[in-house]
Amino acid sequence: MSGEKKDNLVKEVCTKLEITQKELASKFGITTSAISQWNEEVPKVAQIALELILENYQLKNDLNTVVKAHKLLDKYSKN
Repeated sequence: MSGEKKDNLVKEVCTKLEITQKELASKFGITTSAISQWNEEVPKVAQIALELILENYQLKNDLNTVVKAHKLLDKYSKN
């Protein structure tokens, strides 16, 4: 059962996480050639996993922004 083709979902994940397809394959416990095939058509389960990875990445960045803003507010509220 395959999912729909996603525009370079694998590339987007690798770019945002600053990892290679080989490293991504290792995280999934599969071969690099299997990941390469995902550039054509991503299996539905893999698509969901990749989308969750991207969502987690974005949430971590958002949290980091909030933490920085909180520190700035604390710094200036003490003055």
